[in-house]
Amino acid sequence: MLTTIISFGVILALGLTIFCTIKWWNLPLTGVTPVPLFTFIAILFTSGLDVGLIMFPLAFDFPLYADTATEPAYGFTNPLALEFGFWGFLIWTFYFLTTFYFCAIEPRVKFFEIPAIKLLNNIVIITTCAFTGALFLIYMPYYIAEVGDGETILPVFYLICFLVILIAAFSSTDLKFVRVLSVSSTLLFLALIAYMWLNAGMGLGEFASTASNLGGYFANIHKFIIPLTDYHEFYLFWWFAWSIMIGQFVSRFVGGLKTWQLLASLLVFPSIPLGLWFSVLYYYHLNGIGTAGFPNWAMTIVGILFVINSFDSLIRLYTDNLNFTTERFGTVSYVVANAIGLFVLTLLFQSQWLQIQWVGTIVIGIYLLALGYMFFVKRRHLHGLDGNANIPAE
Repeated sequence: MLTTIISFGVILALGLTIFCTIKWWNLPLTGVTPVPLFTFIAILFTSGLDVGLIMFPLAFDFPLYADTATEPAYGFTNPLALEFGFWGFLIWTFYFLTTFYFCAIEPRVKFFEIPAIKLLNNIVIITTCAFTGALFLIYMPYYIAEVGDGETILPVFYLICFLVILIAAFSSTDLKFVRVLSVSSTLLFLALIAYMWLNAGMGLGEFASTASNLGGYFANIHKFIIPLTDYHEFYLFWWFAWSIMIGQFVSRFVGGLKTWQLLASLLVFPSIPLGLWFSVLYYYHLNGIGTAGFPNWAMTIVGILFVINSFDSLIRLYTDNLNFTTERFGTVSYVVANAIGLFVLTLLFQSQWLQIQWVGTIVIGIYLLALGYMFFVKRRHLHGLDGNANIPAE
């Protein structure tokens, strides 16, 4: 059942992406707080990804994808192509679709202002935020292998998790923080790629040889549309669970891109650093190069910054939606309430009774409800959508 649901969801999202791009090819899109393209991509990149990008490839993914005897479904291409397919290029169309919607369509139809939909959307945001915190806590012994036995969640890990949530709650109090945090995190990630490259002793020829494995993704891109395995299914649901809230958040920063430019930007720009990063890590995997010591700490620090970025965007989004703002309650009350509330939820979800597949299924349901609402209730509000037409009165 879950495989059918996510397959339908992915095909629906891709179909809607094609439709919107063709129909509104040159529609200019501008958010309420437009920023330059680099800043926009930095905000998108750091908000839409988390520490798993940093730590999963070497620790879990590459060994899993290489073991085709255990999982024959991965045998059609190489581990680097699989990793890129799980994180890059085509699945960024989910974020394009929702960013386009909140820039161009939501101001006209106001679907997410319907009280029941607003409540459901905020439940999705808060639960996904807590689920992300729980995953961060559960896997922290693997991320910070130098502390503890690599398996047990020690008290210091609870403290780190709480501090991460606390910092994110504070950074969400002012929009200027998200720009600084996102751009600095992106630059640090690029610096991390360069450091890991130099630390491995890679030459340009060795990098080119390793990176050429990415071609296995583009040659088999059609195979990544529906789930290859349960693990791939988990990733697809995870992307769907994030899609609406990331689109809702980053749409405010779009700075006058046309529809086709927004799609091209989301497909290409995030995929470049992802391809570089995975290629460097794949070289480590192929050559058995260890990361103990400073490399591991460097990856951990950048990964934690990604988590802070993700929490920041989600906290900012649901507090705006619920009108739980610093202007209304004060900075101290805002920060403390968010930090304690999310940390408690993180501890409750640590048992993993909340499954991201359930959240992703709800999001696919919201997609369908939004489509029905636009088609049957607000269709006339989309007539003349060319960037200049007035929004019809109610």
